Amino acid sequence: MLRFIRRRVYMETILLVDDNPLRASMRKSLFEGGVPEVVRAMDAGEALCLVESPEFAQNLALVVTGHVMTGISGPEFVAEFRSRMPGVPVLVLSGVPGAEQEYRGIPGVAISGSKSPDELRSLVRLLARSGQRQSA
Repeated sequence: MLRFIRRRVYMETILLVDDNPLRASMRKSLFEGGVPEVVRAMDAGEALCLVESPEFAQNLALVVTGHVMTGISGPEFVAEFRSRMPGVPVLVLSGVPGAEQEYRGIPGVAISGSKSPDELRSLVRLLARSGQRQSA
């Protein structure tokens, strides 16, 4: 008897870019309830490699990242990501005053300093549904 294994394809994948394992685990758990899959990248380089895969990129609904990152700044990462995936929204989580100014001129970026789990979950759901999936 032949048995076909059907691969699961997610239509709303969130890419979480976070170099802090504990914080990433908490955020991943927080966001998982609203979308089928949350994939964590440990840094900007890993995130950019992931979006090079057409299968991954076509299902990407949202990128969630921090403003302060190891090795590359949040604005540099977002600008590079935006050049590859112009239709996918980006949510930057930051408590740094004035961070919004550094993202001026980069379309499709939302900045949140909220620490409320309910507010973040709602914002992630809203932004994930607003994106246009595009191949890299």
